[in-house]
Amino acid sequence: MTKRKPGKFSATKAVKANARERVGQPKPARVIDTEPRTGRATKHKPKLEEIIQQAES
Repeated sequence: MTKRKPGKFSATKAVKANARERVGQPKPARVIDTEPRTGRATKHKPKLEEIIQQAES
């Protein structure tokens, strides 16, 4: 059997591995439930017909 080639050197992986040894493994990220935003101002101006209908009612 032939010998396996050593993997490519990645500076990023080396730096991260070094940091994990010194500081420790980072805590896993938590998903924060965001409530849907409601009550925001409308993006477009109301149409003239809509303004007239609101004034009549």
